[in-house]
Amino acid sequence: MDEFKELYTTKEAARILGMSPVTLEQARLKGNLNLAFVRVGSRSIRYRREDLQAFIKSLEAHTNTSSSDRGINNK
Repeated sequence: MDEFKELYTTKEAARILGMSPVTLEQARLKGNLNLAFVRVGSRSIRYRREDLQAFIKSLEAHTNTSSSDRGINNK
């Protein structure tokens, strides 16, 4: 049962991601985030720690730009 120790509520996951719970919930419902979640029962949504970490890492990968992307000439 250790896999259930690291499940976060929408409120907890939103805090970790730096957004409001409403924003996280709306993005999940619209499918705007590539963030896995777990449905516990018929209504409860939880997020795994490793899924949150992977999501954050994917954001970091998208925000890293090369000097050419920033308009800097490397001559």
